[in-house]
This record gives sequence, structure tokens and C-alpha cells, in this order.
Amino acid sequence: MSTDGMMKDIAKRVFNVEIESLQQVAALLDEQFDSVVKTILNGKSRVVVSGIGKSGLIGKKIAATLASTGTPALFLHPGEAFHGDLGMVGTDDIVILISYSGETDEVLKLIPYLKHNQNKLIAFTGYPDSTIAKNSDHHLNIAVEHEACPLKLAPTSSTTAALVMGDALAVALMECRDFQPHDFARYHPGGSLGRKLLVKVKDLMRTDNLPFININATFTELVLKMSEGRLGLVIVGNAEKIDGLITDGDLRRALVKNPDTQTLMLNDMMNDNPIILDGDEYISGAEQLMIDKKITTILVGSPTARTINGVYQIYNG
Repeated sequence: MSTDGMMKDIAKRVFNVEIESLQQVAALLDEQFDSVVKTILNGKSRVVVSGIGKSGLIGKKIAATLASTGTPALFLHPGEAFHGDLGMVGTDDIVILISYSGETDEVLKLIPYLKHNQNKLIAFTGYPDSTIAKNSDHHLNIAVEHEACPLKLAPTSSTTAALVMGDALAVALMECRDFQPHDFARYHPGGSLGRKLLVKVKDLMRTDNLPFININATFTELVLKMSEGRLGLVIVGNAEKIDGLITDGDLRRALVKNPDTQTLMLNDMMNDNPIILDGDEYISGAEQLMIDKKITTILVGSPTARTINGVYQIYNG
């Protein structure tokens, strides 16, 4: 039997079922969601997320999303909890329990300890009358009519619903806290956003063997110095006082106008007002300026004194 087009049809069916499921869960949102957000905002410690199986995998992602968006959070495996990991849960922690049925044995066993520990409990289940839902302070309903699985058995729509509920919670908390890009960057220093918002120009500029050249140098000396520097440019002057900048583009344009290299002077091709940024400028601002000016290189130093400490090029970062 030919499968031409069948796989795509299956994929579309899954997408449609899960989209419809999310719409169903969105319609179930009520004042409980507001209460959960307020509870977490007023909390004095962390959010502990717990679940097992597929719900556990979703729980790990929710904990990670919360932690990276301004809400301290961790994941607690229900099985490991009874072998010492309950010590991770402080009395001020708020605990999210994820179980679609609301009757998962390993999660249920946590409740007596958590209640004794006076933790606030938030349940993600598809059954408001389930044991976990009834024993929690707040319940977020993630009920779906159908799993996308053709057997209606494998958690598919239900896990997507739990995941999106966690995302909705994280985003609501972000907005309530006025969480900004620079806050996000602090938790992601290794990512591109963290680099742009936390790293300064002086941290990435090149400082060794900068290609300085005297303004009276010959065309041949210019070409040799540009090749030696491997930056596609030369800096006319010295570190204490620069006269200007010549890029390989400036050089090519000068040659088009005057092919006679014997008569070409550095003054003929030099940009005598290059952009100089202070080294304490952040990469984000520097790169935006370079994009706006359609340049790939900036000099780093004192704009007023025209002293140079280094060179930063956008394609090096």
C-alpha cells in the first residue's frame, strides 16, 4: 500500500487534535490560575515541581523554564524523594504536583509529608475530583477529550496541555515581575543573548599586534601592514593618537578612482572620523550601532582623546 501523503495527513491530524485540546484547556482556565500566580509571587522560597513518567519529563521542563525566567525552581523525582531527596523541600517551598489522572501512586505518597511540612500544593490534573486535586491548595485543570495517539493511550495531548499550562504560568509570572531581557541574560550568560547583554566590548576586542601605520607610509607599506594585521584594515597613527582608519573597502575604492599606486596617498583613502567606542560599552549596543551604520569594525578607546586600546569586529563574535 502506498504511503504517499499518508504520513503528512497523520501529522496534520495530530496537530489538529492537540490544537483542539489546548483550546479546550484554555476554556477551562478560571480564577484558580490567578490564585496560583499570586501564591507563587508571594512565596518566600522556591517552586518544586514533581511528577513521574511522561508527567515527570514535562515537570523537568516546567521547572527549567521557571528557573530561567525569574522563578527559582527545581524538579523532584517522586521515587528519589523517599530515598533522601525530600530533604530538598523547605517549609516555604511551593510544590507543583503533575499527574493527569490525579491518582499516580508515587505522587500521592508525597502528599502526607508535604502537608506535614506545611507546603502549599498546586495540582496539574485532568480530574478536579481526583485525590491529588482534592488534597491540593490549588488545582489547574488540564483535561483533554482525546489523546492524539490512535489508541487513545499514549500521553500526547495531555502532556502538551501540562506543558503549555506550565509555560502560561511562567509567562504570567514573568510579566508580573516585569522580567526584562537583561534579567533573562543573567540566567543565560552562555547564550547569545547573555553575551550581548552582559559582555562588554573590551572583553572581546583584539588588542595584540594592532596594525598601526604612519600617515606618510607608502602604498606598498600600507598593503603589507594590512595583510600582516589580518583585520582587513590599518589604523593610521598610533595608540596615543590616531589620524584615521583605512579598511580594505576604502583601499579598493581608492584604486578604482586612481589606479596609480605611486601617487596614492593615505590621506586619499583614509576615513579621518572613524567610530571609536569606550571599552565599557556593552556588545548589544555596539553591534546595533554597527548594524545601523552598516560597518563590521569599530575602534575601541577614548572617542574624545582619539586613543585606541583595541579593535572589535562583529563577525568575530
